[in-house]
Amino acid sequence: MASTSTPLTLPVLPLDGEVVLPGMVVPLDLSDSEVRAAVEAAQAAARTTPGKPRVLLVPRIDGTYANTGVLGTVEQVGRLADGDPGALIRGRSRVRIGAGTTGPGAALWVEGTRVDETVPEPLPGHLAELVKEYKALATAWLRKRGAWQVVDRVQAIDDVSALADNSGYSPFLTTDQKVELLETTDPVARLKLATQQLRDHLAEQDVAETIAKDVQEGVDKQQREFLLRRQLEAVRKELRELNGEAGKDSAEESDDYRARVEAADLPEKVREAALKEVDKLERSSDQSPEGSWIRTWLDTVLEMPWNERTEDAYDIRGAQAVLDAEHSGLEDVKERITEYLAVRKRRDDRGLGVVGGRRGGAVLALVGPPGVGKTSLGESVAHAMGRKFVRVALGGVRDEAEIRGHRRTYVGALPARVVRAIKEAGSMNPVVLLDEIDKVGSDFRGDPAAALLEVLDPAQNHTFRDHYLEVELDLSDVVFLATANVLEAIPEALADRMEIVRLDGYTEDEKVVIARDHLLPRQLERAGLDKDEVTIDEGALRKLAGEYTREAGVRTLERSVARLLRKVAAQHELGERKLPFTVRDEDLRDLIGRPHHVPESAQDPAERRTSVPGVATGLAVTGAGGDVLFVEASLADPETGAAGLTLTGQLGDVMKESAQIALSFLRSHGAELELPVADLKDRGVHIHFPAGAVPKDGPSAGITMTTALASLLSGRLVRTDVAMTGEVSLTGRVLPIGGVKQKLLAAHRAGVTTVIIPKRNEPDLDDVPAEVLDKLDVHAVTDVRQVLELALAPATAGVTPEVPVAA
Repeated sequence: MASTSTPLTLPVLPLDGEVVLPGMVVPLDLSDSEVRAAVEAAQAAARTTPGKPRVLLVPRIDGTYANTGVLGTVEQVGRLADGDPGALIRGRSRVRIGAGTTGPGAALWVEGTRVDETVPEPLPGHLAELVKEYKALATAWLRKRGAWQVVDRVQAIDDVSALADNSGYSPFLTTDQKVELLETTDPVARLKLATQQLRDHLAEQDVAETIAKDVQEGVDKQQREFLLRRQLEAVRKELRELNGEAGKDSAEESDDYRARVEAADLPEKVREAALKEVDKLERSSDQSPEGSWIRTWLDTVLEMPWNERTEDAYDIRGAQAVLDAEHSGLEDVKERITEYLAVRKRRDDRGLGVVGGRRGGAVLALVGPPGVGKTSLGESVAHAMGRKFVRVALGGVRDEAEIRGHRRTYVGALPARVVRAIKEAGSMNPVVLLDEIDKVGSDFRGDPAAALLEVLDPAQNHTFRDHYLEVELDLSDVVFLATANVLEAIPEALADRMEIVRLDGYTEDEKVVIARDHLLPRQLERAGLDKDEVTIDEGALRKLAGEYTREAGVRTLERSVARLLRKVAAQHELGERKLPFTVRDEDLRDLIGRPHHVPESAQDPAERRTSVPGVATGLAVTGAGGDVLFVEASLADPETGAAGLTLTGQLGDVMKESAQIALSFLRSHGAELELPVADLKDRGVHIHFPAGAVPKDGPSAGITMTTALASLLSGRLVRTDVAMTGEVSLTGRVLPIGGVKQKLLAAHRAGVTTVIIPKRNEPDLDDVPAEVLDKLDVHAVTDVRQVLELALAPATAGVTPEVPVAA
């Protein structure tokens, strides 16, 4: 701690807004009455005491004196540089101010005590480091200012107190900061404070220099770019004049856009928006990126077919003939298009083309397995209606901006896919095919399916607003055809806005007709063959459709036809076969190998799956259409197998519950059905669905599992020609299911002749083609007992059934 010494009586020299620290030498103006009174009083007192006149330098901030002052000696009295009287005063030491007193002259006298600020020698290590740091910071600051002569003076100061007070000369310190230094009597604390103040100032100075440098570089770059662009414009102008070309400057370009907008046939609101953008283009500079955005937007708006529409072909019979010629089957969708055209014709005849701002568009969803012609049907619809056709692929789209458009301030911004499709079609009423709408996904970029709600809503899409165009676009006259493989994959809100038309697959007869009339001519052309060189008779086509391919559509059938024609063409080029050539069913094995799908009924009785008890044939619906499904059941050895139910084959929860229901029904009604249900109590039951890698779910295999278990217990085989579908209840009721048409088509393809369905699904038979129903014996049942009577073969008389035992 600093100690005090003998009291002093000194005249006060107030400093307004200034601070003098010990060791500083400052000139003061004697024209100030208070300064002159203090100096004169000090001179009068010095006449009676030895030494130079002494004053007390006290900062006065807003009329308030500081608690600490500085003892100063008047070194010289004379004239300042401007000629005014002045005094040169040197600060000597700190004085703590006490009470006021009287003295000679008009000055204010106070008593004070000098503050002892000595620091013991030698300096401790941390204090020596502090002194070194302050000198380094002060030297760096002085060198930046070019004050080289002061650097040596600062380096020569060894006293801690004097070194800290030397910062009083710093012009960057505020009055408050200097007062804080003055009132800090501890030399070490004062040096730390001075060091921190100097460090903060240097950091601020570095930031300011960096900003100034960046600004200067930016200004230099802009000036350089401006100069280079002017030079480039001058060079281009000279080249145009040299080549006799008439160039356009930015003003001429703006005038050109204005003329194009005014000449274009645009809706009123679109015209107003376009003219506003032209005004912005005229105000923007050539270097502004906004100019390129505006030009791209104007080009897009001007290329849109705002008032272009194609006239619909109202020849209803002609449109129906076009659809029949290009697609076989698919009667539902053909009828819907014919109905749409008939209504459009009547609306047009009565002047009802636009009602409430909306036109008579349509939104249809074609749902069906792959290869049934959903995509190609869209082109046929456009052909039949006389409209332009454009396809929008939505499979895998995960960005909402693909449906709504990007904000045009983004780099690479584009309108929505639907807007681009209309622009590509060149008319406001095309047929737009939204392909694979069930494959639309969602992620952090939004949900495109939700954005499609407005596009496909007939009540909203006449005012569709794209994020890029930002003007209303009328989509109410567009015919939207969406395609999907699985209806359940489409969000419910989106499916509610579309009219669902199901395409459930083709019968074998329809496949033969399609192959003969459409696939074969197309593949003959692709194989470089004439229709007279290679022909495929109907028997070969039927065998291709029935045994070489088993699908709801005709895509694999077309590949088989193409493979067949390639084989014939290659054999002809090798000299192994002469043309013309007719392919018959007996030639297929030599040309493309053995059949891949042999009907169960065509196999040897000993090789059929149902040749042992416990195996039944069911029917299911997959994403590829209907299919047959075998159910196998077995009982575990009572000595080795644990009791309970085991299910395998990647089954869903609903199907597992159906198996539990089937087992519970047989346990409770086994005596009534004359089944040895005692085996079910102590022996484990295993039910397996082959094709174990394929997930399966749904309740429609209930009666199939019940039949397989009943066959297992009774030892009676399930008839090979019987397939079944239906949900079973605990009381043995057969409940309705879905997909009857697809399942009956699958049964027909598999060679099954007898099908069991729930009684309440009997109305669904109206959707099944007549040629399929003619070849199937369909039984509609209400109780599982009827199923067992129809499906189980009679027991062999006098033979005890052998129950298969699981290994």
